[in-house]
This record gives sequence, C-alpha cells and structure tokens, in this order.
Amino acid sequence: MRQTRNNRKSNRRYNQESSVKTYSVQEGPVKLLDYLFSLFPEKSKTTVKSLLSHRQVAINNIPTTQFDDLLHSGDELAINFERGFRVFKHSRLRIVYEDEFLIVIDKGYGLLSMSTDRIKEKTAYHILSDYVKADDPAGRIFIIHRLDRDTSGLMMFAKSQQIQETMQRSWNDMVLDRRYVAVVEGAFDKDKGEVSSYLAENAAYEVYSTQNKDEGQYALTRYEVLKSNGKFSLVELQLATGRKNQIRVHMKDLGHSIIGDKKYGATCNPLGRLALHASRLRFVHPVTRRDMFFETPIPAKFRYIVKGR
Repeated sequence: MRQTRNNRKSNRRYNQESSVKTYSVQEGPVKLLDYLFSLFPEKSKTTVKSLLSHRQVAINNIPTTQFDDLLHSGDELAINFERGFRVFKHSRLRIVYEDEFLIVIDKGYGLLSMSTDRIKEKTAYHILSDYVKADDPAGRIFIIHRLDRDTSGLMMFAKSQQIQETMQRSWNDMVLDRRYVAVVEGAFDKDKGEVSSYLAENAAYEVYSTQNKDEGQYALTRYEVLKSNGKFSLVELQLATGRKNQIRVHMKDLGHSIIGDKKYGATCNPLGRLALHASRLRFVHPVTRRDMFFETPIPAKFRYIVKGR
C-alpha cells in the first residue's frame, strides 16, 4: 500500500508513556532504517534494527516493522524504548492510516459500514468506535462516506463532527480521486470509456438510470479494462460523482453486470461475493491541507478469475 503520512501532532496514547519519544521528520523522502541510523549514531545497527523487529517504531501512529518504509517531510516518528506498540488487529478490517483527525481503513467484504435496525455491533463503525474508546472513553468517530456491505476497500472516518462536516460539505473539492476495481461479466468492445445518466431510486430501494434530469441525480463513471478472458473482465472504475450504487447500475447499463451482483443483473457468482473493491482514495487533508494518497492491491481472486481460459 502506498500512502502519504502527514500527521504533525503525536497521538495522545503514545505521549502518555514516558518511554515513548517522538521525532518530527524535516526532510524526505528517506528510508526509515536510514533515518533511524542517523538518529542514533551511537547505537549499533543491530540495536537499531531490533526496534523495528519488535514493533517499537510507529509512523504517524501506525506501528511498522518495514525497514524500507519511506518517511516524508512533516511525518512524525514515535519510538517506544521499552516495549512494542499495541497493534490493532481485526479479521474484518485493517487500519491503514490514523492521525488525531482521521482514520482510513481497508474494509473487508460482508461488513456493514454502519448499523441498521437489525445489525448494531458487527459494523466497521462499531469496531472502530470500540478501538478509539479503549484509549479515550470520550473518543468518538463519525462516518464520512460509506461502502456497501459487500464492497471491500478503502473508506475513511472522522474523529470529530467538525471534520466530518468539513469533508462532506466540500466533498467534490477535497476528494481528488476515487477508484474501484471490479470483475464484470463479458468482454467490452472498447478498452476505455465512460457512462453517464441520472440516477433515481424506486420504492424497492433499487437505483436505476434515467435520462430525465428532473427525476434523478447526475452520475458519471469512467472505466478502463485491465484484463479480460472473454467470459469475465477486470475493470478499473473512476468516479466523477459519488451516487448510491452508481458503479453497479452503470455496469448493468453497459451490459456488464458485476459478478455476484444479482440485484443489478448478474447471472453468476463464481467468487461467492460482490466483485467490487475500493482500491484508491486521494483527498486533501481537512486540517493539514496535504495531499493524502492511499492504494490497496487488487484482490488476488479478482486477478485469478480473469486469467486466460
């Protein structure tokens, strides 16, 4: 995963420990291990490397053991000289970035973003809320945008209502790039293209396309075929707008429904899931104003199913 790390202030839970020292990176990019060697010229290389292997180093609040992680100007390094940092682990989601304002996660498929009338606890919101409250009982999180339950990938949460409102109010200006990858049925006539329509929702909560601008909201999706074996195609999709079920409806409109998406026309489900993954997220940080860029790998099953037949 590539990501910018731009938190200028240290996390409260690290500062509470006297054994933790923080360092602000002034210049970069520089490899983490090289930076550590420069910080501690009096220590042996083996001693410095052991800080990494024992998870005693964190970059912008995210513990790491990777010696070749790149540090950038403005990054903050925390080192615990007594023990390794506590690491968040959950089978359904992974934290890929955290500072005192935001959390960016990689959500697993099948996990709700937030609660419903029937499901309250098994949600990304509830999992992260428990995580934040473990360090600060008064801590709260706020959803900035959602992913469908069966869509995996990158999404972000705010740590205050003010940050949430700032991001949502200026969404089109602050979110610079959102991309998904999907496996769809069939082969495209063109390797690149776009589809646009006005999206509306019926009484059965199914979103549909219309050309009547008074009936729905304008939506534009750009696509590029990455690989195809004739039966299935791996497609990268870029959202110019962010409407509910936009990608799923537009792929149906093109005659290439996402596999596993029975609601929107799929005829098969070979992966046992909706084959849609939020792979890239780039936005302007609401406080530091820095360019934040995150990218996750294409799921291995997506690549496998479009191999040559």
